[in-house]
Amino acid sequence: MVDAVANDDRAGVVRKSASILIPVSLITLYYAFWTALLAVLLTQFPAIREFIPIGGLGDLAGRNFDSFEPIYSSVSDTILSPFGPMKLASASLGAGVLVVPVSWVYFITSRSREIDQSFVQTIIIMPIVVTGISTIVLNSIALAFALAGIVAAVRFRFTLDQPSHAMYIFVAISIGLSAGIGALGVTAVISAAFVYSNLIIWKLEYGKILSGPFLSMLTRRDRGDDEY
Repeated sequence: MVDAVANDDRAGVVRKSASILIPVSLITLYYAFWTALLAVLLTQFPAIREFIPIGGLGDLAGRNFDSFEPIYSSVSDTILSPFGPMKLASASLGAGVLVVPVSWVYFITSRSREIDQSFVQTIIIMPIVVTGISTIVLNSIALAFALAGIVAAVRFRFTLDQPSHAMYIFVAISIGLSAGIGALGVTAVISAAFVYSNLIIWKLEYGKILSGPFLSMLTRRDRGDDEY
């Protein structure tokens, strides 16, 4: 029995839900702090807006090109512009800040007492790397395909212990992509949506057992049935 419990702990499955009032409050304060700080900076120093990656989706939607290439008219609009390195730095910082609560959700919901440090570090660093890559390939589809070829040639491997870990990898990539195209607002929405939805589902223990009148009616399964 003890061995079985130990195996479950090592497997890193989602642990039993507990009160989420304190975690949700702290995470909300975290988002509120950075949002308020950004608002104050933009209000007090309007000139820094040139360095903040905000409005990326609006810029993309406003471009009217007959062809798919290029997205931007010239690299001088992005990475080679005077503000390009500063925008990339602020976008990388924003991606790093907004992925931190994602790692907290992993800490909260993980049953394992020993957290996989390499996986947590991957979650934190990946959005920063993807932000830089997105900024580079944003100017050219040819560069994007070249990058894909390089990655395929390297053929790196990353083994995930749990299927749920794939969610964290996908959200880390999404955060990096949205920050890389200059849509830091979208980055914040992705981060917050993932964090709060994960905490809610974990608290409700959704999908853990098929019991209760609603699920019995939905699945057409009697409460006493062990199998379909």
